[in-house]
Amino acid sequence: MSFSVRRVRASRPVRALAATLIAGALLAGCSTFSEEGRDQYERGQGEKPGAEGTGEASESAKPEPPYDVRPLLDPRKKYLGVAADGAPAKMKAVEDFAKRAGKKPNLIEFYSAWGDQYEQELVKNSWDYGSVAFIAWEPFETSMKDIASGKEDAYIREYAKSVKELNLPVAISFAHEMNGFWYPWGTKKTSAADFTAAYKHIHDLFDDEGATQVIWVWSPNVTHPMPKVKLKPYWPGDDYVDWVGVIGYYAATGPNTYQTLYGPTMTQIRGFTKKPFIIAETAAQAGERKPADIKSLFQGTAERDDVIGFVWFNFDKETDWRINSGPLSEKTFKQQAANSSFGFDVTKP
Repeated sequence: MSFSVRRVRASRPVRALAATLIAGALLAGCSTFSEEGRDQYERGQGEKPGAEGTGEASESAKPEPPYDVRPLLDPRKKYLGVAADGAPAKMKAVEDFAKRAGKKPNLIEFYSAWGDQYEQELVKNSWDYGSVAFIAWEPFETSMKDIASGKEDAYIREYAKSVKELNLPVAISFAHEMNGFWYPWGTKKTSAADFTAAYKHIHDLFDDEGATQVIWVWSPNVTHPMPKVKLKPYWPGDDYVDWVGVIGYYAATGPNTYQTLYGPTMTQIRGFTKKPFIIAETAAQAGERKPADIKSLFQGTAERDDVIGFVWFNFDKETDWRINSGPLSEKTFKQQAANSSFGFDVTKP
């Protein structure tokens, strides 16, 4: 997104928004569990770590196994996601989006501030609707240095225990758009080294608590507003990330094709990881070009096997990003969403 639009969007009231995988076996290496985390998973299934069907634990003592997110990491079809006003606390806006799109979303994003408890009810609401919850976790009230040094460990462990207790899959994107300059965890106040140290520390604490239900998302902004900021220094490593959540909007000015908007960023990222992409936040600004932008988003995503879907920011804030900002935009979105590649049952990916 161009700087001018990004500045406006970055100032949106985040707290108002906050209110708002089991198919065939996959390769073990495709999740970010460490060996210790995998041992925790096997213990949860009543097995000794590394044991293969020994049956040593009695059925009566066998606890509920942790939800295995691995089939959700790289599904056969693509996610059709949405962030919508009041959701998933209330689902009216999601239901309206689904009616207009002609298809239910299967990924629902919402925003949560650092210090908030893990909102189990919102995650459950999403799951009951047929969607995976996707939390953008925004550390406004702390620093990356404090997180990395352990000052926030009690809060992080409490959050992780709550994730484990609920035992439903959840995607978490920590400190998104870290390569931009508009957030306190961005380039003006936080170094790449401090960001990666904080990200890895949070992941390690979740792993230590056995909260393996998380799909870890690393979400840089598209690079064109700050082309000199390289992404590799911000990369925590393949052991710490499941999805690369690229964020980029079709704005009235700036890149206006899939390749020009996302291509340079994805090419740079492919220089250091092969993790699947998901467009973690996107929409098209209202105007004559919006139907073409919607078509570009769907067709570009459909054509790339390494892009597993997108999340549409369906808000009328500062500009009307909603799919129904105009009748032709709504019609185009519904036509494109009819593509069978988009949408699937998250319980049977």
